[in-house]
Amino acid sequence: MALACVIGEARAARFEFSQTHMGTLFRIVLYAPDAETARSASSAAFRRIAELDDIMSDYKPTSELIELCARAGGPPVAVSEDLFRVLAAAQDLAERSDGAFDVTVGPVVRLWRRARRRHELPDSERLAKARDLVGYQNLRLDPTARTAQLTQEGMQLDLGGIGKGYAADAALAVLKRHGIQSALVAAGGDIAVSSAPPGQPGWRIAIAPLDPHLGAERGPEIQNPGPLSATSQGAGSEIENRKSGIENLLLRDAAVSTSGDAAQHVEIAGIRYSHIIDPKTGLALTGRSSVTVVTRNCTTSDGLATALSVLGPERGLELIRTTPGAGVLFVKEVPGIRSWRLNFPPALRGDL
Repeated sequence: MALACVIGEARAARFEFSQTHMGTLFRIVLYAPDAETARSASSAAFRRIAELDDIMSDYKPTSELIELCARAGGPPVAVSEDLFRVLAAAQDLAERSDGAFDVTVGPVVRLWRRARRRHELPDSERLAKARDLVGYQNLRLDPTARTAQLTQEGMQLDLGGIGKGYAADAALAVLKRHGIQSALVAAGGDIAVSSAPPGQPGWRIAIAPLDPHLGAERGPEIQNPGPLSATSQGAGSEIENRKSGIENLLLRDAAVSTSGDAAQHVEIAGIRYSHIIDPKTGLALTGRSSVTVVTRNCTTSDGLATALSVLGPERGLELIRTTPGAGVLFVKEVPGIRSWRLNFPPALRGDL
């Protein structure tokens, strides 16, 4: 806390760092009194992200998640506090979304990854067998013993829809412990922020529209202050953004996540298939859509953005209504571009 008192608004300078983890670029923007303080804090935050990657990765053969999956069908397994926390958050969302979010979808996800590489649909028989292994009810957690159990042999977990959000929250917590009061952590389509930049009411985040001519949407990007992204602009930017359809958010102590098919999709026989899977059908989502969720933490916004993509606008809005402090912008090509929103754009979300 002593360092936090030293960092006054007049003295704090803006620093930016980036590293690749979890298959995406993590960016940290922070305000600190000097470069050494900024480097030390950011390095600690990146170490924390790397630690979580080693725990939650479904690519690294020695990750804790892979070791848990290797014991599927057996007795409960003691797991780390981090893995238990993210699994507990996932299970809570699975129940609230009636299985639209389900981390046991791993066997199906792997088939669709192969489909995107080969540009061919998964074999129907293999897909049916993989689908039989999916069901969040078959992941059992014991908070007292801190154990996890996969009740069916062959089950595989995929934390791609919640892990980066959890890592962003964890990195922000590390920065705070290092006395950094104003910071932003971005991981692909997920952004977590703490207190506002010096002299600003909050972090300005720009959400680009679903553009049928470009064929892709972008996730949330920092608009001001500082030239962090292509949407960073000077005076008059908000007027220009309104003309172009860009949504502007002003956030502090909050998080925003966008889920869509821009970055990962495949077109087969004229149909565009997203990387997002409906756990109940085992099928990739089709058609273009973008879901942007604002909540109080990035673990929640990350998971909700995926769940709402599967649920669709009507059922998704109902889920947002039951989530305190949440807002959503849902954009879908139906044909033509149509949008649904609730509590969006939010005010300073940390105030709610």
